[in-house]
Formats: sequence, structure tokens, C-alpha cells
Amino acid sequence: MTEPNPDVHDALSRTGAALLRNVEIGRGLSLAEWRNRDNRARYDRPDHHTLSLYLEGGEGVVREDGAVSGGGPDKLCLLPAGHESRWLIGGPLRMLHLYVAPETLAYQAVSALDVDPRAISLRELTFAEDPATAMLMRGAVLPLDWAAGADRMALGSACHLLLHALLRRHAGRGARAVTGGLAPAIRRRIADLIEARLAEALSLEVLADEAGLSTFHFAKMFKASFGVPPHRYVTERRIARAKALLAEGRTSLAEIALTCGFASQSHFTRRFAQATGLTPAAWRGAA
Repeated sequence: MTEPNPDVHDALSRTGAALLRNVEIGRGLSLAEWRNRDNRARYDRPDHHTLSLYLEGGEGVVREDGAVSGGGPDKLCLLPAGHESRWLIGGPLRMLHLYVAPETLAYQAVSALDVDPRAISLRELTFAEDPATAMLMRGAVLPLDWAAGADRMALGSACHLLLHALLRRHAGRGARAVTGGLAPAIRRRIADLIEARLAEALSLEVLADEAGLSTFHFAKMFKASFGVPPHRYVTERRIARAKALLAEGRTSLAEIALTCGFASQSHFTRRFAQATGLTPAAWRGAA
């Protein structure tokens, strides 16, 4: 098992909670399923957000710092990064946690909602009712085999839907539209870098370093300049390069997949079909 964020892991482990399973979905995003009973837990300014869903039990849980009770199955708690809380855990419970790094939520704010992440402020929730989010966690996250590679794409998609739900349902108001963009010289340099390195596993960090910006600022400014998030732009350029190679008719599908930065021929086929509605072979035949 990979360990979730040490702040949460250590706090719960000290209570004697049992970690049933956990998985890292990607940078700054992970899941954990826990059992706990009859003790106390304390959170001291963790550096990540925590979304918690009670799966079983929870009726005997009290948030001591706010004298709040009323837990139970399908109740949600949302604990933003930097918060402090103390909990009395009465009776047995099972819960599902989603841990989110602030920079990951900020990137989703820019790429999915086109808002300035500096205007986003998650509201703290204790024993809240949110049937749609609870259904998503129970129906789309919990049944999947977290250790199976075949389920990783579905698991990632479900977790990103949860991020969108957090931003739309539980973020503070006043989000501002993203304005501005990369300077023309930097925009050209980034575009040239992407074209030259389509075969490589480009990351947001590599592009941000080239621009001399933090990943937060770069993601926002890139979308303002190019109209789409960096990962979508890179995928579009890879598809465009693949179309050109397919039209030439001299390169095998496996070679095109590698040249355009796809992990395998099957990965290339899947992404190409998603973008065009045709498989690469069908597109080549129609070209």
C-alpha cells in the first residue's frame, strides 16, 4: 500500500484506526478507507483538504471543538487545509477519505471552471447532507478495485468529478474569471517546446519551469493564452501530429503511437477515437 498524506495517516493511526486500503490517484490526490472506534482524533493544520464520507456508523461521533454531533451513514465532513479540529469517536465506524492537495484543487478551478484559484475558499462542513456527492463516492469510487490497473482510469475520473463537486457545491462565492495570459515570447517558447517534445512524457512542472512560473500561475496563464488547459492542448497537438503521419501512410500505428507520445498503440487508438470518432486505421482509410 502507498501511504496517504502523513498528516491524516499519522493522526488516525495514533487513534488505533485500521487502514483497510488506500491508493494514490495522482500527484496531490489520494483515497483511503478506514475503520475506527471508541477513541479520540485531533487534526492540527494539515496541509491538504479532506473529504470524508461515513459508510457505516458515525452516530456516536462528536466534534468536540464545536460541540457538534449528528453523524451517520452518508454524512459528509469537509475539512479544508490548515483547519484544526478535535473528535470524540463513539462506537464503531467505517469511512472513506479523499485527500486533496490545495494545488490540485487550484488547478481544477482553472482548468474546469475557469476561475482564479485565489478566489476559491472551501467551506468547512461537519455532518453535512449532500446526497449527490455521497452517491458518487459510494457508487463510483467504493466498488472499484483500487489495486487493479484496469480500474485506475475509472477511479481517476470519479475523483475528478468529486473535485468538481467540491468546487461547485462547497467553495466560497466570489470566484473571478481568469484574465491575462502568458507574454507573447513565453507563449511562443512554450508552444515550440511542446511541438519539439511531443514524444516525451511532458509534465506541468516541465512547462512551468520553462516559463519561469509556479505551476499554479502557469496553469492559469496558459489557459488564458491558449483557451484550453495544458494537458488538453498537448493531447490536441499529439492528435494533430498523428493525423499528419497517418495521412502520409508510411508509418505503422505502433510507431505513430510512440512518436506522438502515447503509452501504447491501444492508448493511442483510444485517445484518437475519443477525439475524432474514428480509430486511427479508419481515419487513415478515409483520408
